Amino acid sequence: MKLRSLDLPEEIINLYLDSGIEELYPPQAEAIEKGLLEGNNVLAAIPTASGKTLLAELAMLKAIAKGGKALYIVPLRALASEKFDRFRSFSSLRIKSGGLKVGISTGDFESRDEWLGSNDIIVATSEKTDSLLRNETSWMQEITTIVVDEVHLLDSANRGPTLEVTLTKLMKLNPGCQIIALSATVGNAYEVADWLKGKLVLSEWRPTDLHEGVYYAGNINFHSSQKRISEQSKDDAVNILLDTLQDRGQCLVFESSRRNSVYFAKRSGTKVSETLDKPTRDALDELVEQIIENGETEAARELAKCVRNGTAFHHAGLNSAHRRIVEDGFRKNKIKVICSTPTLAAGLNLPARRVIIRSYRRYDPNYGMQPIPVLDYKQMAGRAGRPHLDPYGESVLIARSYDEMTGLFDHYIDADAEDIWSKLGSENALRTHILSTIVNGFATTRDGLMEFIEATFFAHQNDTWGIVEVVDECLDFLKDNSMLEGKETLLPTVLGRLVSTLYIDPLSGAYIVDGLKKARHITDLTLLHLICKTPDMRKLYMRSNDYEVINDIVMAHGDEFAEIPPRSREIDYEWFLGEVKTALLIKDWIEERSLDQITKKFNVGEGDVHAFSDIAEWLMHSMSRLAGLIAPEINNDAANMCAMLEKRIHYGASPELIELVSIRGIGRVRARKLYDNGIKTIDDIRNSDLESVSELIGPKTATKLFKEIGLHLDFKSERPGKVYSQTMNSLMENEQSTFSDFEK
Repeated sequence: MKLRSLDLPEEIINLYLDSGIEELYPPQAEAIEKGLLEGNNVLAAIPTASGKTLLAELAMLKAIAKGGKALYIVPLRALASEKFDRFRSFSSLRIKSGGLKVGISTGDFESRDEWLGSNDIIVATSEKTDSLLRNETSWMQEITTIVVDEVHLLDSANRGPTLEVTLTKLMKLNPGCQIIALSATVGNAYEVADWLKGKLVLSEWRPTDLHEGVYYAGNINFHSSQKRISEQSKDDAVNILLDTLQDRGQCLVFESSRRNSVYFAKRSGTKVSETLDKPTRDALDELVEQIIENGETEAARELAKCVRNGTAFHHAGLNSAHRRIVEDGFRKNKIKVICSTPTLAAGLNLPARRVIIRSYRRYDPNYGMQPIPVLDYKQMAGRAGRPHLDPYGESVLIARSYDEMTGLFDHYIDADAEDIWSKLGSENALRTHILSTIVNGFATTRDGLMEFIEATFFAHQNDTWGIVEVVDECLDFLKDNSMLEGKETLLPTVLGRLVSTLYIDPLSGAYIVDGLKKARHITDLTLLHLICKTPDMRKLYMRSNDYEVINDIVMAHGDEFAEIPPRSREIDYEWFLGEVKTALLIKDWIEERSLDQITKKFNVGEGDVHAFSDIAEWLMHSMSRLAGLIAPEINNDAANMCAMLEKRIHYGASPELIELVSIRGIGRVRARKLYDNGIKTIDDIRNSDLESVSELIGPKTATKLFKEIGLHLDFKSERPGKVYSQTMNSLMENEQSTFSDFEK
């Protein structure tokens, strides 16, 4: 099907023609034939790189040309940023007056983000979309096209219920809205399409052929052929990736754990470095400088060493800057091999010539090492083959015996992905969504609540009589904790409404309120432990050498905890110690322990520290709001202490640094240098000279600092001037300006 034949404005067609797209892929053509551009709901279950995003773009752009507004829902913030960057390329289109605008929203769960309503395409995570609905954002009713990327995550115990309830609410709020669901792997795609009342596009077609094989005894074995791999190392996976590089390809290697991914990146780097030419080495040296500049931990130094050799590791323990450097370096063919945990397979556009699945087992804390689901395998294998760059793609599993090889063909290569099942049926999943459904008026009675649940994917797959008891248990919990009231008509209390808009689990709200009322000696540790007790906070695992240390801290600070379970309840007490350990990590962060110290002490990555602090900041903000609501019943200082801790968690700083770290570009390390050298306030900066500040934080940062506080520089005396200078400000805002421009 030719692009020219589509019922689209000429300007949209020309945009794609100019990018080299003249003809649609077969699955894309099928979606058009099934009414994609006529407003029909569509589920496209087609392989990675087969053009799913283009389908979404065409539908969104046509809707916008007719005066509509589009919402693009993704599971991950990184994927949201990737899509946002892509859609911003449409800003030149003049298919509506004022031009096409794109917005993104992924955080601040208490905000309505009404400003986003001026955009034509809004990119958001499923959690943010849910929070916008809870906060009754007005522009949500104006949405005419909804795109759900990675819709198979309905099956996820963590994200699935939120995605499912959010879609159910959107379908009720905007019954005429078009829904386009996208996935590479859905076993029961027909069932999901039926729930969405949509047409199904189901295809195995790929623009680049995928050859799936198993390595055994020196060969990659495919269904109808073999490929001999020469032995250059004792590690089979190293031999396979070296073969890829010799064919001018790149490799993704999937490992079972972070530790293994780091180990393999190091091990393979010694061989990969021998294949690099000088231009590539020079390009890698630039990446190494960026990595060192954006990190202060041992992991950053390990990553830099790997990248210098042309390899990298990638997992959630890396900070966001390092993940971005690795991804961009791989896309530009500077980094030849990435060894990753499966996080990389979850939607990011990062294909390679060959994918090596070095381990198809994952650790389960209850059952030990277990085989991964077929769905996970298909997601990883689907990364093989770069469209328009590779003649083919190969995915390779590794077997140690002939029987294991035949088993891998049966259980993965020739198997279909598992069916996806709703995870909405548990009390943990339902509790928060029942409250928000009542708060937002989607249901006001028990019967109305059951009617709402009848519209969910859970009800589409199951008889709802099995969930009635769980619903009643949730309602009883919400009433017992003063979040709902009424018998015939269900009404949210002020507390219930606040808990819903704060986007916390009602159980978290109950723990916080109860803890604040019970606490008598409130300290930072008291409040940090309270947020770490909530189900919304990730918990650190207890290791064998932690018990004595953490228990001693509990004994020394016993009066600072709202409640300590008796040691006779071993499971509860161990869980409590894990909460305390997590609180101590946050405490080290706000007391300005270095990231290197924290990561080593708690055996976590730099990215984990930032993830813990992000959640802690959100929960501390929630506690501050709840403390303000119940102020007459608790310690008068609690709300103020929470507000200060929220700021400290945001910046990772002590109270005395808050004024300095609030200046953009002055992080906690630079702020501490300034403070310890007598520059403690903004007024102190105003009265300082450029030379002395530059000695502490560098000339470039010092210059930006003076700009941030609204002052220009008198370059003869190198002191800040006393008046604002529009000329200097405009010069400094000019991206092309250099320091020499200011000297002129």
